[in-house]
Amino acid sequence: MSGQHPEQLPELVRLAASAAGMEASLSRRGFLLLSACAVTSLAALGLCEALGAGAPLVILDNAQGMILADPSRCVGCQRCELACTEFNDGRAQPSLSRIKIDRALNFGPAGPTGGSTGGSIGGSGMQGLWGNGLVVQGVCRQCPHPVPCATACPEDAIQADPRTGARVVDAKKCVGCRLCQRACPWGMISFDEERQKASKCFLCDGRPKCVEACPAGALRYVPWRDLTREGQTVQTPLAVLSAAKAKACMECHVPARRKPKAR
Repeated sequence: MSGQHPEQLPELVRLAASAAGMEASLSRRGFLLLSACAVTSLAALGLCEALGAGAPLVILDNAQGMILADPSRCVGCQRCELACTEFNDGRAQPSLSRIKIDRALNFGPAGPTGGSTGGSIGGSGMQGLWGNGLVVQGVCRQCPHPVPCATACPEDAIQADPRTGARVVDAKKCVGCRLCQRACPWGMISFDEERQKASKCFLCDGRPKCVEACPAGALRYVPWRDLTREGQTVQTPLAVLSAAKAKACMECHVPARRKPKAR
């Protein structure tokens, strides 16, 4: 296992617990769980070496679930947007919704040109009510590390919810700089002009109201999986990474060590 001896595992587990702030309350079950993670991680490092890979290995938790959208079922009623804002903001204001229907309702994600070269209303790429009728819902993909919006935030206002693992914006820390908006490739950060605060989908503490409100069954709450490599992005993201975050990120990543060359 990457040159690590079994007697070194307890020390690795203690270091992992310390990094996670768990050293004071690490139970026997937690110790065993972290031990299993350590063994798995070391095994993965060994695999990287065997394959000659130089890519880093990072161990971080993702969200427990995510919202999966089915455009073939969406009828464009926008009840999901209303449910989102009524529950989270106490007002019926679809522009603040963490799920995006309105922006793709008429033209689709590609906008009025539909991605066609001529830019005509009848372009081959047109979706939504003015095209093929397919309404493509915009939902937060609950990105894995490095989470673009959280990485871009200079105030560390976007953190993982301990209950669901979903990233949530701490309004008390948010300064309204909008860097998170510009960093999200799918444009899923909402911004309240009145309060000057950003917001994003945090899965409503594990019971997404948009899913409950959808009359067509076009939204489902499912176990998390990585969908960030699927589908088209809606904007070119702004890559923002402070020096302090870059250093912290480097400390989290464990580089795969290469075997010495045979002489």
